[in-house]
Amino acid sequence: MNLKEIHNVYFIGIGGIGMSAIARYFSVNGKNVFGYDKTPSPITKKLATIGVKIHFEDGVENIPLSCLDTQKTLVVYTPAIPSTHQELTYFKKNGFTILKRAEILGEITKNTQCLAVAGTHGKTTTSAILGHIMQPEKATSFLGGISENYNSNLILGEDKISVVEADEFDRSFLKLSPNIACITSMDADHLDIYGENEMLQESFKAFANKVSDTLIVAKGLPLKGLTYAINEAADYRAYNVKIGTGAYVFDVDTPTETIKNITFNLPGKHNMMNALAALAMADVYGVTLEDIKNQLKTFTGVQRRFSYKIKTENLVLIDDYAHHPTEINAVISSVREMYPNQKILGVFQPHLFSRTKDFVTDFAQALSRFDDLLLLDIYPARELPIKGVTSSWLLEQVKLKNKTLISKDKLSDEILKNGSNIIVMIGAGDIGLLVAGIRDDLVQKNKNKHKN
Repeated sequence: MNLKEIHNVYFIGIGGIGMSAIARYFSVNGKNVFGYDKTPSPITKKLATIGVKIHFEDGVENIPLSCLDTQKTLVVYTPAIPSTHQELTYFKKNGFTILKRAEILGEITKNTQCLAVAGTHGKTTTSAILGHIMQPEKATSFLGGISENYNSNLILGEDKISVVEADEFDRSFLKLSPNIACITSMDADHLDIYGENEMLQESFKAFANKVSDTLIVAKGLPLKGLTYAINEAADYRAYNVKIGTGAYVFDVDTPTETIKNITFNLPGKHNMMNALAALAMADVYGVTLEDIKNQLKTFTGVQRRFSYKIKTENLVLIDDYAHHPTEINAVISSVREMYPNQKILGVFQPHLFSRTKDFVTDFAQALSRFDDLLLLDIYPARELPIKGVTSSWLLEQVKLKNKTLISKDKLSDEILKNGSNIIVMIGAGDIGLLVAGIRDDLVQKNKNKHKN
């Protein structure tokens, strides 16, 4: 495919975090960009400000006339779109070039020096850190989250180097051609797609085999490559770890050098591992360790990845995208490390019926590490309900005295009534849209308390 001959790019599911980065890329590069999504969102509003035309009703009549030329229009869709979608059906029947998100990402990056980050956990933060490190090298980075440094999921550079988040969902990452790649983790997930964990493991091995130059893996994964670890022997080893004021300071041994006193401002051992993975990839590429050190110090995070919405001496509100038991455990460990001996209220919205069913015991064990828990109904996303799989069923298995099933409209009142000073809101559904309102309510309550 010659992307230079394409005039129009039409996205079905344009509001997705991965899709919107590619839409922005094409718009900035002079293409006419259009799209459909189910509902308006902050992402679609932001795309509209750069001239992207978006509608929210599925119907062939909503497709712009300029997009009806099969020779000049490329259609990109996300696997989350159902096969019954009217617009997608029209494009398929009428001979348009139609690519999944991963396929077009593979096309964009195939002639670049491609640095890809894969893994069931950690890939979004790691790719955002790597994108920040590689920004002075003029890399273009396609992220699966909004980088706080750039307020965007796209870091624009030139077309010689690319950084991509390689998604294992639907085996998407097998469409990429990475020169340097990292695999952060291979825990069971997406079993609704893979069926068995063994199939997921095979998919990661197939991705590893596509790497043309260097593969980097978290120590302990069953793959051959350069390894990284904290406080244990590895090709890239972090040690002498000290926790400063809200930051880690540590040393790193690489295969050829040692670098002292790296400062990294994100809490949690899992984030330190993400920083170490990004350091290793940038070092293999050829960025100097001094430049890597400088960029790590100025990295400020990814939205909804341990994002502080309130951070005062007496009140903390954290927003996080965690939606798998391993991720929830990592968040709770980080909070406990930062705020020892304090009461922590967890607010969780499960994401997908299938994931809740597959990992219910692990979810219950992780959520039992909070002091109090407010549990929302399962966010279905692309799925239909599964009989017997409900938030009530999950809550029964949580070993906490103070645990409550709560509706969205009563959530803020319940949080205010609870009185905890440390509140952690987690989930990959629409719980993120509730955070701002809850933040405002907490701030107002605090003001009123001080007045009295």
